Amino acid sequence: MAVLGLVGNYVLYLMGLNLLSPGTAQLVVQMGPIMLLIASLFVFKERFSIGQGIGLAVLLIGFALFFNQRLAELLTSLSDYTAGVLLVLLASTVWTFYALGQKQLLTVWNSLQVMMVIYLFCALLLTPWVHPLEALSLSPLQGWLLLACCMNTLIAYGAFAEALAHWEASRVSATLAITPLVTFGAVAVAARVWPEYVHAEQINLLGYGGAVLVVLGSALVVLGPSLIAGLKARRAKLLVG
Repeated sequence: MAVLGLVGNYVLYLMGLNLLSPGTAQLVVQMGPIMLLIASLFVFKERFSIGQGIGLAVLLIGFALFFNQRLAELLTSLSDYTAGVLLVLLASTVWTFYALGQKQLLTVWNSLQVMMVIYLFCALLLTPWVHPLEALSLSPLQGWLLLACCMNTLIAYGAFAEALAHWEASRVSATLAITPLVTFGAVAVAARVWPEYVHAEQINLLGYGGAVLVVLGSALVVLGPSLIAGLKARRAKLLVG
């Protein structure tokens, strides 16, 4: 389940990214942790706090504002844009199965064992469709970009693991929620430096405001339980004092 979930996530996300801008794809991916939270309520009997409910409401409002220019298109037609959003949503959905499977595997293996086995089987599963000699036809720029993508996976997962060693998982996850905003900023800079390769995001101010709300809502969903617990602890201290 974990292997199929991760392969499906990678492949479907790339298919969706081919139809969407990087910022939009990263924003829609924020539904992954939300789906994982909802699934965990049923699978692992975890609790859903008031703070998480508020965060979910903020996130949904943010999505509505972000897609304000193309909401009618999303709801009434199956354009390339709509197909891209649906593919990334599907990628987030199958990622939820990967995360649920990985969480269960971590009860019997350590994280290195889990990732090694999952990535090994993912590679074997994708091998029949791979054409490695096509890498030789890439331009020097494309070759460097491919290397950057490979190194990014190693560095990002290494940094994530190191962050977990020094910080609570909830805070690390909340920090990761800013990824769409970083992506929007990177696209804006790249569009100015390499306009022939990168196109600027076609989003109005209301859409950018919606993106900020999505990030805030995602962070609230992750931090909701700890925030509520902190408020209760402070209230108890004030009553005792």
